Amino acid sequence: MIIRQAERKDVPIIFEFIKALAEYERMADEVVATPEILETWLFDNKKAEVIFATEEGKEVGFALFFHNFSTFLGRAGIYLEDLFVLPSHRGKGYGKALLKELARICVERGCGRLEWSCLDWNEPSIKFYLSLGAKQMNCWTTYRMTGETLKNFAK
Repeated sequence: MIIRQAERKDVPIIFEFIKALAEYERMADEVVATPEILETWLFDNKKAEVIFATEEGKEVGFALFFHNFSTFLGRAGIYLEDLFVLPSHRGKGYGKALLKELARICVERGCGRLEWSCLDWNEPSIKFYLSLGAKQMNCWTTYRMTGETLKNFAK
C-alpha cells in the first residue's frame, strides 16, 4: 500500500471517486462538479488537497481535505470533506491508512485538530471512526446555504 498526493493529471480519477462516493451516499443527483471545476479549485486555486491509497499502482481509496481554523485553539485544522475506499478494497486498512496520513499531515503542519462529518445512517463508518478513537460531536448541528438561498442571502 502506498499513500500518495494527487497531481493535476489525477483529476479524472478524483472525479470518479467523487461520483462513486455520491452513489454510496445516495446523493448522485447532487454532483454538479466537473473535472474542469475540480482542476480549477484543487490545482489552480489550491483550496483543497487529495491523497490516494494505492494498491499495486491502482488508486483504491481517496481523501479530499482542506484547512479550516479554530478560534479557540488559535490555529488551523484539517477538515476531511470526503473519505472513500472502493467497496472491493474495504477491510484491508486503506481507510485507516488515509486517516493516519491526514493525522500525520495535521501534526506536521502544526494543526490543532482533524475533523469530518458522517451521515447518521452510515453505521459501518461510524463504528470505524469510533474504533479509531474519534469522538462524535453530538452537541453540534451542521447548517448549510447553497444555490439560490445563498445567492439571495448575499444580496
